[in-house]
Amino acid sequence: MTAVSNDLRTGRSLVDEELFDSIVRLVVHEKGCDIDYAARATDQALAFIATASVATVPMVPSDDVDHSLHAFVLHTKDYADFCQQHAGRFLHHNPRPGGGGRTLEAVQTSTHAMKAAGFMVLDDLWTVNGENAAQCDSDCGRPYGQA
Repeated sequence: MTAVSNDLRTGRSLVDEELFDSIVRLVVHEKGCDIDYAARATDQALAFIATASVATVPMVPSDDVDHSLHAFVLHTKDYADFCQQHAGRFLHHNPRPGGGGRTLEAVQTSTHAMKAAGFMVLDDLWTVNGENAAQCDSDCGRPYGQA
C-alpha cells in the first residue's frame, strides 16, 4: 500500500482552537445540528472567507456553509481581525435579500476558487437544492483569476 500525502489546507488551520470551538458551538446552538456537522461547516466557512479575500470571482457560499459564516461574523472582533490578516481590509457580508438566492453555478465558482487556492473542499456541504456544486475539478475549463 502506498501512502498518499494531502497538502490541501483546511479552514480550521487558520484560527486558534478556542475561536474555532466557539464558532462551532454557536452553529450547534443556532442551527440545532450535531457538533461534527458544525465543525465541518465551520472549516469550510473559514476556507471560503480566506479565499474570498483574494478571489477575483464572485464568491457565494452554500446554505450549509452560510450558517457557519454567519456564526463567525457574530464574533465581530475575531472576524474583523481575520479579515485584516487575510484580506488587508474588512470583508462585509451582504446577503442581498431578494437577490434571487443561490445558483448552482455561483456556488460552483466558489468551490473552484477554493480548490485553486489550495483548500480542501468537503463536497457534501456544497449543494444547491440537492445538487452538488463541488464535484467538478478545477481544470474543467473555468478561467480562474478572471472576474
